[in-house]
Amino acid sequence: MAIACVKTRANKGVDAPSITVEVHLSNGLPAFNLVGLPETSVKESKERVRSAILNTGFEFPVRRITVNLAPADLPKHGGRYDLPIAIGILAASGQIPLSSLTHIEFIGELALSGHVRPCQGLIPVIVAAQKQQVDIVLPIDNQQDAILVGYNKVYFASTLQSLCAFLHGQTHLPSIEEEIHWQKISTQQPKKNAGCLSDILGQQQAKLGLEIAAAGNHNLLMMGPPGTGKTMLACRILSILPNLNYREALEVATLYSVAGLTIDKDTFFLRKFRNPHHTSSAISLIGGGSIPQPGEISLAHKGVLFLDEIAEFPRKVLDCLREPMETGEIVISRAAAKLTYASQFQLIAAMNPSPCGDINNPRANPDQILRYLSRLSGPFLDRFDLTLDVPKLPLGTLNNSYSQQETSKVIAKRVQQAREIQLERSGIFNNELTGTQLKKSNWFHPADLVYLEEILNKLGLSVRSYHKIQRVARTIADLKQVKNIDRSHIAQALSYRAIDKLLHNLKA
Repeated sequence: MAIACVKTRANKGVDAPSITVEVHLSNGLPAFNLVGLPETSVKESKERVRSAILNTGFEFPVRRITVNLAPADLPKHGGRYDLPIAIGILAASGQIPLSSLTHIEFIGELALSGHVRPCQGLIPVIVAAQKQQVDIVLPIDNQQDAILVGYNKVYFASTLQSLCAFLHGQTHLPSIEEEIHWQKISTQQPKKNAGCLSDILGQQQAKLGLEIAAAGNHNLLMMGPPGTGKTMLACRILSILPNLNYREALEVATLYSVAGLTIDKDTFFLRKFRNPHHTSSAISLIGGGSIPQPGEISLAHKGVLFLDEIAEFPRKVLDCLREPMETGEIVISRAAAKLTYASQFQLIAAMNPSPCGDINNPRANPDQILRYLSRLSGPFLDRFDLTLDVPKLPLGTLNNSYSQQETSKVIAKRVQQAREIQLERSGIFNNELTGTQLKKSNWFHPADLVYLEEILNKLGLSVRSYHKIQRVARTIADLKQVKNIDRSHIAQALSYRAIDKLLHNLKA
């Protein structure tokens, strides 16, 4: 009985379940049957495999060929099954030894000439193979993915012919010479194109708010007239955020790999900054499609999602972000699959306070301003820990070019120290502190909490805002390296509620 079993892996979001390609050759009229829930792109592999085998000098069996992709209940898509199907046919027909297929997996798309083409989403495959310590053969153009993971049992095939020679023991395939221990490599990669906060004139209050947001991983909304530097401030937050560690960087690289995007080793540890346009749809932000792909919130995982002109986004699109901002993940259910993608992003947003740009513009009355601000729902605004007012620069600021400005490098050190204090104290950043943890912490004097509650009642804020102001006050104290929180820290945290005060004044 001519039968061969070849191991490969499927693409199921950030997971890579094992697939067994079973090939059976039997007598009868020549036929090529492919079963196991293959989609159109997999069914078309029959012609690619046939041409690749013939054009590399091998014999294509003129028999009844049955290929089963097990398990049969898992949908298969893409061209990644070409190579294991071809290897299975050659092994079943006796053209390569069956013994060479043990403890090795194959993934790759075949050209008609027999060349092995690259596939997307292979970082989850390499990670899964590394956990099970099995050898794996990938297209040579996917070498960068293996380098990022740092797994040295990966072999790279350029043609079907060279791979078969390797399986016969006649030659060697290129591989990573030695396992790369990314954990031992310094994460101090230069922050390319991140800019420096010293480039921005004035706006000291906004810079301090940005520093607090970076230190506690808080969501931030900046509000001000056009041209006051909101976008410049947002783009420079990367210059004061620490780089990713290896585990975080690998999570981000996996999401990019699934989405068909690449990350090179020079930017591996750098946080990602995603800036979608305000015409973006809900699917582009949260992810989706017939085969669910990661959206902008997942591509911003462990990084920054910047929404400029946030009031111009459709309200229902913004409200789709509310649940992922709380849970740190997004579950996408479609007919083909139900997938979960991580989305622990820091949201930075910017907007004008009025449809005319400036709240003092005589063309806009309070009713028009309220209608404009009502494009952002109350529950969505509750997700922001800080809302900053970024006003116009006072007269003389533009010509004061000799004033000393703190550089991002100096601010980044304070941010790093504050983050280390948080992780050492509770193992999480301040934005993740629960109400129970805040209540049991004994950081606040009871009289200060009564004072905070009175202010919240005057502004008509929610219980969520009550806890968020406490978290921001905790971050302010951490930046000053103070253990307990006093009323000055709470007052400073309350000063970063610009939109709440604006809405209160407009309704008064």
